[in-house]
Amino acid sequence: QVQLVESGGGLVETGGSLRLSCVASGSIFSLNLMGWYRQAPGKQRELVATITSGGSINYADSVKGRFTISRDNAENTVYLQMNSLQPEDTAVYCCNAKNSIAKWYWGQGTQVTVSS
Repeated sequence: QVQLVESGGGLVETGGSLRLSCVASGSIFSLNLMGWYRQAPGKQRELVATITSGGSINYADSVKGRFTISRDNAENTVYLQMNSLQPEDTAVYCCNAKNSIAKWYWGQGTQVTVSS
């Protein structure tokens, strides 16, 4: 089992920045991908960014150039640095992880609200 705990959400003005953190615990040795998804009210959950254990990164087009995902393997933590935030970035951001047998784990989520 893997537990994921997010932190770092909050309220920020348009153009501001936030840094989300996700700490993994448990059977973390088997994790080969970690990432962030988000879900806004009334919308489907969407991919924000992922990073593999080898360092390959993928971003949604909507966040490219503004968000940066990184991973600290020693601390079992994945980060999402979010800059130039816009009201449309308002959502619950969830950390997820996939292990070597393609089992997915999810955190509880952290709210990000961008005021206009």
